[in-house]
Amino acid sequence: MNRPLAIVALLYVSGVLLGAFLSLRLPWLFACSLGLAGASFVWSAARVYLLSLLAVLTGWTNLATRTAVISPCDLRTLVGASLEFVTLRGTLCDTPSQRVYEHGDKESWRTLARIKVAVLQRDANWHPAFGQVAVATPGVLGTNFFGGQPVEVTGVIRLPKGPAAEGLFDYRTYLRRQGIYYQLQVESANDWRTVSTGGSTPRPPLADRFRHWSQKTLAAGLPNEDESLHLLWAMALGWTTALTDEVSEPFMRTGTMHIFAISGLHIALIAGILVSLLRVLQIPRGLCGWMVIPLIWFYTAATGWQSSAIRSTIMMSVIIAGWAIKRPSDLLNSLAAAGFIILLWDPQQLFQASFQLSFFVVLSIALLMPPIERLRQRLLQPDPLLPPELRPRWRRWLDGPIHFLTTSFATSLAAWLGSLPLIAYYFHLFTPVSLVANLVIVPLSSLALMCNLGSLLCGGWCPWLSELFNHSGWFWMAAMVKFSDWFAAIPGAYYYVTAPTPAGSIIYYTLLFGTVSGTLFAPQFRTWTVAAVCLLAAIGSFQWFNHRNDTHITVLPLSGGDSIFVDAPGRTDDLLLDCGNDSAAEYLVKPFLHGQGVNRLWHLLLTHGDLRHIGGANRIANEFAVGQFLASSVRFRSPAYRQIPGNLDSPSKRLRSINRSDQFGAWTVLHPEARDRFPEADDNAIVLRGEFNGVRVLFCSDLGRPGQRTLREREQDLRADVVVAGIPAKSEPLGDALLDAVQPRVIVISASEVPSQERATKDLRARLERRGVTVFYTSDDGAVSITLRPKTWDVRTMSGKRFVSDAK
Repeated sequence: MNRPLAIVALLYVSGVLLGAFLSLRLPWLFACSLGLAGASFVWSAARVYLLSLLAVLTGWTNLATRTAVISPCDLRTLVGASLEFVTLRGTLCDTPSQRVYEHGDKESWRTLARIKVAVLQRDANWHPAFGQVAVATPGVLGTNFFGGQPVEVTGVIRLPKGPAAEGLFDYRTYLRRQGIYYQLQVESANDWRTVSTGGSTPRPPLADRFRHWSQKTLAAGLPNEDESLHLLWAMALGWTTALTDEVSEPFMRTGTMHIFAISGLHIALIAGILVSLLRVLQIPRGLCGWMVIPLIWFYTAATGWQSSAIRSTIMMSVIIAGWAIKRPSDLLNSLAAAGFIILLWDPQQLFQASFQLSFFVVLSIALLMPPIERLRQRLLQPDPLLPPELRPRWRRWLDGPIHFLTTSFATSLAAWLGSLPLIAYYFHLFTPVSLVANLVIVPLSSLALMCNLGSLLCGGWCPWLSELFNHSGWFWMAAMVKFSDWFAAIPGAYYYVTAPTPAGSIIYYTLLFGTVSGTLFAPQFRTWTVAAVCLLAAIGSFQWFNHRNDTHITVLPLSGGDSIFVDAPGRTDDLLLDCGNDSAAEYLVKPFLHGQGVNRLWHLLLTHGDLRHIGGANRIANEFAVGQFLASSVRFRSPAYRQIPGNLDSPSKRLRSINRSDQFGAWTVLHPEARDRFPEADDNAIVLRGEFNGVRVLFCSDLGRPGQRTLREREQDLRADVVVAGIPAKSEPLGDALLDAVQPRVIVISASEVPSQERATKDLRARLERRGVTVFYTSDDGAVSITLRPKTWDVRTMSGKRFVSDAK
């Protein structure tokens, strides 16, 4: 049987996938597994089929065992969905790591840790507990906290936050796939303390001691600790603190961020160097292989047992072992063996982005490189009738560089094609520049890694040579930073895109691998291929035709401000109403727009002079090349607000004043008039009404009672199906008189718990509830999405609530 491990791995993976979507009790799964195992011994005629089913059931059972609530002391049983102030005792799973968040010229540090909980204190009583908790602490913990250390921590335990809006990072699911179901929010480092066990003083683990020594060694001879040195630490040692959002962004946009994960590139390079050195010393092939495997596992342990490093080391160990015993190499079989071992160890790895990217990239290289290589050789093959000695010398000299460049480009192309849907799904990026960027960045990273390895090998006995390696490594990393910035700045280097659907990804890979391998065009499949392509084209056309006129409106949950995105048919009528303050614009609005595939924003409307609504306008303008800025002619007292339009009014950033009765796109301005001068900024806020497929939508921003009264007096027809309002500073939104005039069917209140003046009060909630209208609060329900179709419209929230109605 060709590639038997590939078949076993696929059966096992199908079982893991079944377990992710179908839940069965563990006793049933174990009983079925044991029954199939026994039947396979007795019934020899059906043994192959029974063992195949057993492989599927093994994956299902393994996943269920890792995720089921088995112990009565499980945190999911003790805590549930409540939010409590507790004290936890347990053991640090690994050494806490730091994250740096840069906001303007300010830096804020946060420490992240994982604790394996043993006991939990609530109401002065200690209770046995089981499970892991992610702990977030402002600031930096001391060096006396490290992996394996018993600790006691006090804070607020809660379920991790889900995505704030569609398309944003789902932290709750990310932790759940690592077996972590709760997060502990700690106020400061003072809430941590070590717990004495009465034995000898614990020492930091090997990984910490190796990293400390390595960082000191790699910094020797360099004048200071700068960005390039920190990135060298990140690449060689897995020190993720260096990878801030600002530093990572150009590498993400050029598709070269993978060089900072301890992954296949690192392990393969280190293994290659070690094999070469041992072979130069004339170590026999078999012994050489068995010496290299422990060494690469030492590197994996010394860098902190990162999941990506473990995956790569397992796969490299399989390959080296086969090479050592002189077995014929088969990359697909080795890949399947490595994947099977990893998923036996932790089946939830299957759902992690790094696992999927690693294996799909290697799989794509294995499947796509042979046909690409044949095409490359056909294009570059010299005239077979011309003797080599008659070819010009300069052409013979170029054969080596051309072979290297074209082979590298072919590998980059195969990896890019294999990772395309996954990069789009997880990072919302399409990076054509990565085809070229990787041809430069990857060789430079290999040189930097070799310099780092040389420095570490020479650090103990030849300091001057170690320093020489350090300067060389610093140079290569500085070059990588410059090249990544340059590639990212090329027009068309990258685009933000919406996430593909799982069905779309399956179709893509089927067409890609089937086309390149020639399977889809084989005579026996050609008719079916044409029929399937026509069917898919018809389904896609039908979907596009039915949804081409849909309008999507999203009310984002900000802390003390508003931001509403209107995704109209096409892109030229898209509109962003406000963008929150500078922090909200950076960490919520910008990622949300990227997730919606927005690369250019055609309209940005600033409703009024409240910095919690418009403080991030300059940041949004710089990121999305805003086509037109809209603001009223009313003057606001805020100097910062007056400065923003002044910065935006330029030939490339047009500013348009809009007032009552003005229209743009499907929107009509209802308030204010140019001559209005209300004392409160909220009463001067712009009020918009739009109509889409017969459904009216009214945006009131933070309009207070005086502004509401003026709006009612001026407008005879204020009826709308959906009304969206924020919280005014000195009154309540949507007074009864205004609601009588609007007669909405759905109300969306943009509120937040912080600051306190932005909360939806009990009186407001009771008043709106008495009207018998469906009300959504962003403080309770998260982002609110409104979809307006030709025949129906619906409102749904991130908390799962939904309202559906027929269009008029």
